[in-house]
This record gives sequence, structure tokens and C-alpha cells, in this order.
Amino acid sequence: MGQNSLIWIGSIVGCLLGILGGGIGTWMSIKNTNGPREKAFMVRTAVVMWVSISLFLLLLYFLSEPWNRLIWIPYGIGLIAAIHYCNRRQLAISAEESPVQHAHRNE
Repeated sequence: MGQNSLIWIGSIVGCLLGILGGGIGTWMSIKNTNGPREKAFMVRTAVVMWVSISLFLLLLYFLSEPWNRLIWIPYGIGLIAAIHYCNRRQLAISAEESPVQHAHRNE
């Protein structure tokens, strides 16, 4: 087996493992919600994140130098902002849906 074959196999296995890990993380995030509004928010968030990350990866692959490297700047800033917003919003929805459960969680 040549070196090119090993590179292709590694690339395919790496992509599949990344997608599998993302799928499991998405499923667990949706499964571990506490109410219908929180679950709906997590489903919407998951769809937006999967589309956004897929778009980023496509741009990374198809853009030429130096643009494919510069795309990391808005991606990194956007990802940090999205995580911060989503965590705060999910916590707020969870608190609204079950105030007693939320009070016990913070103790």
C-alpha cells in the first residue's frame, strides 16, 4: 500500500470519526434537555452549528491562499460568541421551564 493510499484512508477515517463525534455530541445535547422549549432550542442550535461548521470547512477547502487561512479569524470569533450565547440562552430557558430544579442545580 502506497503512501497516498494511507493518506486517503487516514483522511476518510478522520472525517468519519469527526462526524461520528459531532453526531454523538449533538444527540447527547438534545437528549439531556429538561423541557420542550429547551429541546427545541437545542435542535435549532444544532442545525445552525452543523450548517455553519460545514460552510466553514467548505470555505477552508475551496478558498485559495491566504483566504483559506484568514477564514479562521471570523470562524474563531463567531464560534466563541455562539457558544457563549447558546450556553446563556439554554440556561435561561432551563430556568424558566423549571425554576425549582434550576435552584437546586446551583446549590
